[in-house]
Amino acid sequence: MHELSIVFHVIKQIEELSEENSLTEVRSVTLQLGEVTGAIHEDLRDCWDWAVKRTDIMKECELEIEVVPALTYCEDCDKTYPTLQFGKTCPHCGSGNTYLVQGREMMIKEITAC
Repeated sequence: MHELSIVFHVIKQIEELSEENSLTEVRSVTLQLGEVTGAIHEDLRDCWDWAVKRTDIMKECELEIEVVPALTYCEDCDKTYPTLQFGKTCPHCGSGNTYLVQGREMMIKEITAC
């Protein structure tokens, strides 16, 4: 399961940060996930709820997910557009000379701890 490996990776990073900063409890974590990461949010939350209960400092930690919209840039007309709506073909000029500029992100944005 892709989502479980994501959760384990995030928990490991947070545990390392907690140790470095002498934190005793992490109450919430906000992840930024791009629209085209392939992660299923509901499955990610289920994995999170299961995994944090097995940690020392994150037992009650809530997961917040912020979606980063996928945007594609057209090199021919210098415009961006929503990737999911139009795919690889620019809706402004019809060009296929495009590339994804955002939407694959997976980052820890914020941690609330004490």
